[in-house]
Amino acid sequence: MKKLALATITGVVATLVIGVGPAPAAHSAPDHRKPGPAQRVGETYSAPLVTAVNNLPVATEVRTGYLRSKFTHWVDADGDGCNTRYEVLDIESETSVTCSNLSGGRWFSYYDRVSWTDPGRIDIDHMVPLAEAWDSGARNWTSAQRQSFANDLGDSRSLVGVTDSVNGAKGDQDPAQWLPTYDKCRYLREFVAVKIRWRLTVNSDEKTAMQNLAAGCSNVTITVVRAI
Repeated sequence: MKKLALATITGVVATLVIGVGPAPAAHSAPDHRKPGPAQRVGETYSAPLVTAVNNLPVATEVRTGYLRSKFTHWVDADGDGCNTRYEVLDIESETSVTCSNLSGGRWFSYYDRVSWTDPGRIDIDHMVPLAEAWDSGARNWTSAQRQSFANDLGDSRSLVGVTDSVNGAKGDQDPAQWLPTYDKCRYLREFVAVKIRWRLTVNSDEKTAMQNLAAGCSNVTITVVRAI
């Protein structure tokens, strides 16, 4: 059973889950700057939630040219016979399973606080939806970078198993348009972390909504390893 820095989820989650990824450069200090082109893959960004939200760069979203097929998923990146969906189901099961045998698994959807034993009821949600990523900068990426984003197992916040109908309700909306019923502060932390990890922008309404929500959340530190 694979566990990638995964906290056991029971009810309200108060612990910040730190994703795994490339190690930070030796002797590097915490980076409180806005993402910029001079920064490198594998660098670590660390800042309190409010600062992290304020550091998100604002830009107009552009949907032109978006196709979901431009984000290839689900792939078997490590060649073990299990694609990304099954890898996440393995990682997030509260009981011992393998990606090739999910029998006996149990999954907790924190968006609606419902547990499932049928993996067919679990969607793997891209924390930052593919269309939202496209709008926010991924349209300028290479095909390989978009595939890496769509299958990001390097940070446990990028992909999350949730109730299928709830994921359908979320669609491609950002936090100004949709929030889960429960654990909104956790959701904000994870959404912000993924935006920072992939150097994605926010629009003005999205940033305002994030700032308003962050003001009522614990100002915990967000730590992210840059993927791009």
